[in-house]
Formats: sequence, C-alpha cells, structure tokens
Amino acid sequence: MNLMYKKNRFIFLALVFTGIVSLAISAWIFTRPKPEPRFDGDRAYEDVKRQLSFGPRTTGSKAQDLFISWLHDNLMTAGWQPSIQQTGMMGHTLKNIIARRGETPPRLILLAHYDSRLVADNDPDLQKRGQPVPGADDGASGVAVLLELARVLPVNTVPTWLVFLDAEDNGNIPGWDWILGSRAFAATLTDKPQAVILVDMIGDADLNIYKERNSDPALTSQIWNVAKSLGYDKAFIPEYKYRVLDDHIPFVEAGIPAVDIIDLDYPYWHTTSDTADKVSPGSLKIVGETLLKWVLSQK
Repeated sequence: MNLMYKKNRFIFLALVFTGIVSLAISAWIFTRPKPEPRFDGDRAYEDVKRQLSFGPRTTGSKAQDLFISWLHDNLMTAGWQPSIQQTGMMGHTLKNIIARRGETPPRLILLAHYDSRLVADNDPDLQKRGQPVPGADDGASGVAVLLELARVLPVNTVPTWLVFLDAEDNGNIPGWDWILGSRAFAATLTDKPQAVILVDMIGDADLNIYKERNSDPALTSQIWNVAKSLGYDKAFIPEYKYRVLDDHIPFVEAGIPAVDIIDLDYPYWHTTSDTADKVSPGSLKIVGETLLKWVLSQK
C-alpha cells in the first residue's frame, strides 16, 4: 500500500466521519425539546416603572400618547401587530390598543386597562385628591403582565388577542363613567372568543386574589387550579369575596365566559401613593406564570 493511497484513504475516512458528526448534531438540534417559555417578573416590573415615567396615563393626555408609542414599539418587537381602535364615548375620544398575530379570529382575549384615574379621590391628604393617580398597580401592573406575555407566548399558541383598554377608571366623576374602553371594544366584536381574561391591580406586594363573583365560575376554577399547581394558592385564594364592576362585565353581558383577576385589598387604590415601589416583581411573576401556563393548556 503506497503512501499516496494511505493519505487519500485517511482523507476519505475523515470526511465521512465529519459528515456523520454533522448529521448527528443537526438531528440533535432539530429533535431536542424546545425550552419552556419563562415569564420574567423583573422585566415586567421594569415595564411598570417605564409606564410611570410618562406620568399619569389619563385619557387625552400627552402621557397617553407617549405610552401608546412605547407600547406599539414593544409589541412590534415581540412579533405582534398592534392597532389603535379610536372611538368616542360620552364626548371623550378613547384609544384602545389591540395586538394580534395573524388574521384568525381570537379564541382567547387577554385584557388590561392602561389609563390612570383622573383624580385621587381616596387620598388621605385632602389637598391631593384633585391630582391624577400615578397608576402603578391600578393600570400599569396589568399592562406589564400582558406585555411580558407578548414576549414569551409561542407563535403556535391558540389565536389570542392582547387588548389594552382606555378609560376604565373614571367612574363617579362628572361627565364620565366606568369601563368605557371595554364597552366600546366589546361592541365591535364580531366573533365570540371562548374566553376573556382580565388582569387588573395584580402587582401588590401583599398579593391576595380572591375569586370574583361576576366572573365565570368554571373558567375561574380552571385558572385557580393552575395557580395551585404552580404553588401559588396563597396568592390565588379559592374563596369568593368581591363583586366587581370591571372591564370583564361587557363580555359577561354578551354571554362570553370572562374572569376578572384582581386584588382589591390594596390600600393605595385611587391615591397618589399608587407608585412603583408598591408593586412587586414577584407578584407580577405569580400572575404571569399562572396565565402563561393556562394559555398554553388551551387547545
């Protein structure tokens, strides 16, 4: 066997070995399980702080415009197609933001209101009651959970819309009413989803989410059971406590199963102290992970 033959044979065997290794690596890459999506509570908390940096996001304000631009950019980066539903109610121009992935009608709709209340009429300081509410927990926390879900929900999730609602929070103020944005949005739905989930005031460091009496009982049980499976049953308390007029009501009235995930035991509600330091990344994670697992379980 001459030297040239040995050399060519060695090169041939080396190429064969390299090809086998490459095929094995490719097969491993394509067949290995994809990592489970993870909800990042710290990133969601940064989104709370960013919203507050714009100022109170009251309807028609400059802060509202800044918020909408920021949200639009983040949703686009996450692969969603946001659009503004501009409408009028009670003489006010409202702007709901609807985020979709594709043209398929939604099976699920996840809601949060982004507006801040015009007046802090529960503030213990009487001189501050005419000021707007910063809206860290009451507004920004729900938005932050939905935005983080926008980043981590896989593209093959059941058709889902994320809807960020304007003008939820101005009831008992002359010329206004509660839940204007959700009423305007619900009136435009042509295809009924199988479920609507609202997250509102879910960032309190002392998180106590009771079952809400106006919510669909079966859907409520599903979500509370998911929370229990994750070890979050101390935050998702399996007892009824409140009956709430909130953004899920227009869907309940339309016969759509809807749930309000809300912690009303929040001492800074409608005060100027509803600031980012009252919100916990851990609470955002509890709610976000529960919703993420529930959404992924839907077929």
